[in-house]
Amino acid sequence: MKEAKFYEGGCHCRAVRFRVRVDEPTVNECNCSICSKKGFLGLIVSADAFELLEGDDALETYRFNTGSAQHRFCRSCGIHPFSRPRSHPEGYDINIRCLDGDVLEEFACRPFDGQNWERSVEKIR
Repeated sequence: MKEAKFYEGGCHCRAVRFRVRVDEPTVNECNCSICSKKGFLGLIVSADAFELLEGDDALETYRFNTGSAQHRFCRSCGIHPFSRPRSHPEGYDINIRCLDGDVLEEFACRPFDGQNWERSVEKIR
């Protein structure tokens, strides 16, 4: 098994900063309306793998459809660094585009059919 790696990241204006432990570097490229419009590449992690370092007071929450997912964004710059996903409400979905540095090539990317969420969600649970 590969050793975990730690990353830091945040929003564009740096008001929101976080640290995440990555055990499996695989992200979901979801085609749902919100993820595709945001360009969100989601890394789902457990709650104990995520630490909000600063900026809780800078975050707003957007909910739609069932209202269970909490899409978090910086109220200053509008960037969406992470969410509390409907598929894993106890965890976090990290937008790896918000990690510091040029790290995209360190992650495997798999498509996720969010337009047909109910039929597809079992593949990522």
